[in-house]
Amino acid sequence: MDTMADGTRRAERAGFQRPGSWRGPAVLGALMLSAFTFNTAENLPVGLLDAISRSLRVSPSTVGLLVTGYGGTVALASLPLAHGTRAVPRRHVLTGLLAALVLSSLLAASARSYGPLLAARLLTALAQALFWAVMGPVAVGLFAPEVRGRVIGALSVAGSLALVLGVPTGTWLGGRTDWRMPMAALAALGLVSLVTIAALLPTSPPESEPAAYGTAPDTRRFATVLTAGALSATGAFTGYTYIVRFLGAVSGFSPGAVDILLVAFGTACLAGVGVTGVLLDRFPRAALTTAVAVQAVGMLGLCASGAHPVPAVVFLALTGGALGPVFMAAQNEMLICAPGRTDLALAANSGAYNAGIAAGAALGALILPLADVRGVFLAGGLLTVGACAVLLAESIRVG
Repeated sequence: MDTMADGTRRAERAGFQRPGSWRGPAVLGALMLSAFTFNTAENLPVGLLDAISRSLRVSPSTVGLLVTGYGGTVALASLPLAHGTRAVPRRHVLTGLLAALVLSSLLAASARSYGPLLAARLLTALAQALFWAVMGPVAVGLFAPEVRGRVIGALSVAGSLALVLGVPTGTWLGGRTDWRMPMAALAALGLVSLVTIAALLPTSPPESEPAAYGTAPDTRRFATVLTAGALSATGAFTGYTYIVRFLGAVSGFSPGAVDILLVAFGTACLAGVGVTGVLLDRFPRAALTTAVAVQAVGMLGLCASGAHPVPAVVFLALTGGALGPVFMAAQNEMLICAPGRTDLALAANSGAYNAGIAAGAALGALILPLADVRGVFLAGGLLTVGACAVLLAESIRVG
């Protein structure tokens, strides 16, 4: 507790928590821009898949490995990188990570063959693996403890905007110029964040920062949240990976309507993150359980009623509205229940979540030949019910 108090005093002396200070919001804005840029970089090849495939003369499935390999790298590297840099001041870590983002984006934009592009993507993934671990503690440490949930909410909104705004804009730009142009634009965004953080974030030992340790350490709660988050991610992406096929084959929507529904899905995710961010500070535990429960209802509802257009749209919106809040609420819980350093807890959570994404996509691929696409959503929904059961069982134990 003394360390946390010392860290708070350091932040106050630096001017971040004083009334009217502009430095904290400026750094938070740079971190939000960084989250937006990293998430856009992660998913941009999905929108540029055909253009990259034609330009580099590789198959679309090979281009898809740019996303799969990215997620796998984040899952494997998050905790080791966070542990290896635990003694390095966060200002140095963040500026290094953003420099890697700028460099890797420029390398991707200049790639003339698949190998260099893949290498550039893996460099970005390594930077993102550590970024998610250190970003949260730095951001919430800039402000008073009673608004930490809203800070996490702001970061999550920025990350969610990548799917609603970043990837569609990058796809549009790539279609009208060249797929390399949106890659280069990511370097420009990363540079803005880099300069801001290098100029405004003070250098201090990581262990003395205000949010370096959990406010209510609880090893059992940490394990519960980690398990539930991994299960819910596996369930979500068991179905979401095949959402286009479901909306077309089961719900009967035309390709043009499916495109609109995917935008609606992303918008629902953004709205869910915004609403949950307001409630996180008052109801941190209930926020996570509610988000997981809504995801389960959405996926099982799609399985049961997805053949009818109106219920399909409703349950699709529920699934999208829960997807972002589940990860956001789990991240917020890590800042509370982390049994040790929060950056290591957040790295573990990010790694588990990305492992769940990869496992979900793989599980869906195994189920699909054995059942129709409804079976994929049934499996995903049941996994999410399992995540909800884990959270409820722990709540009953505490109660």
